[in-house]
Amino acid sequence: MRKVYGLLQFLILSGTTIGYTITRIYRLGIDEYWFRAIRKSNCFHERGRGAPCKFSNDPYMIGLGITEILVSQIPNFHELSLLSSVAAIMSFAYASIGLGLAFAQVISGHGQRTTLTGVEVGVDVTAPEKIGTIFRALGDMAFACAYSAILIEIQDTLRSLPPENKAMKKANVIAILTSTTFYLMCGCFGYAAFGNKAPGNMLTGFGFYEPFWLIDLANACIVVHLVGAYQVLAQPIYGTFESWASMRWPNSEFVNSEYPLRIGSKKLNFSINFLRLTWRTTFVVVATLLAMALPFFNEILALLGAISYGPMTVYFPVEMHMAQNKIKRLSIKGLALQLLNLVCFLVSIAAASGAIQGMNHGLRASKPFQYKQ
Repeated sequence: MRKVYGLLQFLILSGTTIGYTITRIYRLGIDEYWFRAIRKSNCFHERGRGAPCKFSNDPYMIGLGITEILVSQIPNFHELSLLSSVAAIMSFAYASIGLGLAFAQVISGHGQRTTLTGVEVGVDVTAPEKIGTIFRALGDMAFACAYSAILIEIQDTLRSLPPENKAMKKANVIAILTSTTFYLMCGCFGYAAFGNKAPGNMLTGFGFYEPFWLIDLANACIVVHLVGAYQVLAQPIYGTFESWASMRWPNSEFVNSEYPLRIGSKKLNFSINFLRLTWRTTFVVVATLLAMALPFFNEILALLGAISYGPMTVYFPVEMHMAQNKIKRLSIKGLALQLLNLVCFLVSIAAASGAIQGMNHGLRASKPFQYKQ
């Protein structure tokens, strides 16, 4: 079971790096890339909202890939603190801009019509389309709440001394509370501002066109955030493979030797390892090529998230909690926890169904290395 969970964990981490390279939104026909969104925002500002502003995604994906190759040479997770802090600040910045714009639209009286049940069958969508959209939304929420990306760090503290595991517990509470608050506010204010015609993303879906410079700033923050988030997800993969290689070939200079960089006679606080250079570069190149070849890869990622959500985010932690606290399965608390497992298992099935439907649509509508403009 440990190996199965480990495989799912690294599949999701690897898949998410590809999804971060794509960074596109497919809901409601939106097909946008953060870099390209900046150019389109400026184009719409200069030429009008109906202007045919079309740009290719591929150069920006390649540029992001080159950036990640350079940044990925940071040796290990513990040296990412500065990059991670910058990425977190950028996340707060663009989320706050989106919320501010949505709130301003609502209080100005320009909010759109909303309904309790969302888009209307027969008016906006067909019944099968709405069911599929609901299931995919469940998958999105399940994936957003999955612990796969930070499970390794949580596991690392299980046998630690109290100061470390207490700090991790406090960090988790703050992180989940903060992210949940932002998710709810973005969802509620976004729907209040745009109603049933709400774009999948307020910033790149062009729910807002002005002030264009503020939207450009928000999208630039997203770009910086993605660079840091990519590394946070990729570093556990890098470290696992490199640790295995070091144990497998302990006497190999290619695997284990570090070569300090110098400028003239001055030694820099940075070194090159040939395994790290070749392996991480290969990983980023493959992820970038897959992102360019499979424009519907986010649906594949949603399927992985749906499959892993039940066992990794709910079942495994609940079973550990019950075993640790010796909770009897037939007690009220034990039955409640097992009911939680069942409900989340059903959510996983529904989300997987929606993801499969989205993949089927993507296979019919998309071609490798081709994107809608």
